[in-house]
Amino acid sequence: MSQFENVTVVKSANIYFNGNVTSRTVIFADGRRITLGIMMPGEYEFGTEAAESMEILSGDLTVLLPGATEWRQVSGGDVFNVPAKARFKLKVSAVTDYCCAYITG
Repeated sequence: MSQFENVTVVKSANIYFNGNVTSRTVIFADGRRITLGIMMPGEYEFGTEAAESMEILSGDLTVLLPGATEWRQVSGGDVFNVPAKARFKLKVSAVTDYCCAYITG
């Protein structure tokens, strides 16, 4: 899906790692929530509350998912999932545009 309709966008940005990772929260009428963001090259570690589905719109990175021992290459068009209450690591090698959907229920 290249666009979302009938949504609310939270005006304030989510800013992490000294501005190297930023996103905006989008809320759908049914309460579903996603973030749309940009990651600059670098290494990052994130924690999840809810399960997440990360769609990489453009860019290149590798991800070390919870319980994995090998880094996985991820590029524009790829999706990876992270369970709730988990930590994962990213090595971003090019500016990366992403959409993160929060999975509930």
